[in-house]
Amino acid sequence: MAEPGPIVDLRQSPTALRIQRGVMRHLREALDVCAYAEVPLSNGRRADILGLGPKGEITIIEIKSSLADFRVDAKWHHYKDFCDRFYFAKPPELEAEIFPETEGLMVADNHGALVLREARHEPLASARRKAMLLKLARLGAARIHLLMDPGERLPRL
Repeated sequence: MAEPGPIVDLRQSPTALRIQRGVMRHLREALDVCAYAEVPLSNGRRADILGLGPKGEITIIEIKSSLADFRVDAKWHHYKDFCDRFYFAKPPELEAEIFPETEGLMVADNHGALVLREARHEPLASARRKAMLLKLARLGAARIHLLMDPGERLPRL
């Protein structure tokens, strides 16, 4: 039986995938944060990257691969209700000045990321945190199961 290949989201551009890889590496290696890609939220949105820190803190990173990508997106503020910290992540060639100064900002490539501006810490309510931690535990287990049994479908979480 062939081993399953890497999980790839075919909706992402090559630039967005490079940013995703770099940010997830940075979170893991520099901050001891475990990261999930493409996390469905209870408001119907999907977080590009969601990081879970060692003390249960939740960070969401919204990837913006181009000026056009940033301009057409008016939904990013809906993610802030599901995290303690919110960042945008951009490629090196995209100007930092287009992003709101009130939000965290990272620059990333295929190899890593650098925080240009720290995100504000706005703690989640305990009930929301509990719901998010349960969702992440179930999502992680479901994704591992999918890797072990590729013929199965991911349950609706």
